Amino acid sequence: MDNEAIVLMSKREIEKMRQAGQLAAQLLNYLEPMVKPGVSTLELNDAAEAWTQKHGAKSAPLGYMGFPKSICTSVNEVVCHGIPSAKQILKEGDIINIDVTPLVEGYHGDTSKTFFVGEPSAIARKLVEVTEECLMRGIAAVKPGGRIGDIGAAIQEYAEAQGFSVVRDFVGHGVGRIFHMPPQIPHYGTRGKGKKIRPGMVFTIEPMINEGTWEVEVLADKWTAVTKDRKLSAQFEHTIAVTENGVEILTLLPDRVAAPV
Repeated sequence: MDNEAIVLMSKREIEKMRQAGQLAAQLLNYLEPMVKPGVSTLELNDAAEAWTQKHGAKSAPLGYMGFPKSICTSVNEVVCHGIPSAKQILKEGDIINIDVTPLVEGYHGDTSKTFFVGEPSAIARKLVEVTEECLMRGIAAVKPGGRIGDIGAAIQEYAEAQGFSVVRDFVGHGVGRIFHMPPQIPHYGTRGKGKKIRPGMVFTIEPMINEGTWEVEVLADKWTAVTKDRKLSAQFEHTIAVTENGVEILTLLPDRVAAPV
């Protein structure tokens, strides 16, 4: 993927991405109150699909390379690409990453967040808080003229200093009319290395941070990725646009406004 040309978006295209990103953020906000013990991940999926349709959008994950559901629900040791199921019932103390990508007028809005189900353990709370901070440090490292490696280095340094590890097998990616496109955005790396960051680039930063080893394995369903040691994993994701002066987070709600119902 990364040998292909990187698309630089026009202001008009970035405005389209902004609209898609805001809808994605609103969808996560809508789902948040439903995350509680006793709820199945399929219920979250079906609520997301109904809300997305109601707002004139499509769920990009549904059918993407054969993925069977509208969102990804990754619970506890699941790193990413968890498939919603009626059999998976959330319980007190779980953590769950919900990854949504509504498709709005041909543009993808891609974001995810890890939620607590009830009261988390101390280690779960620390992991989730560190992972969110990793995302924000990665975004803060984005500057025109900088390098992709700056992003991963900022994330890796902080995660490892806190006693956690950074997943290598899955990375952030360019996004626009195409769901996944260049450049790849590793969440580990070396400052000053990698492709140059240029205004007009739009990509996701989505660190997956593990309690134990960074190693993962994919289950027999060919989608669900879990930590090799079955310890906890957390993830946060934003879609960002590189501007002349820095960065705009396209999937950040202004002052966490209430989601339309």
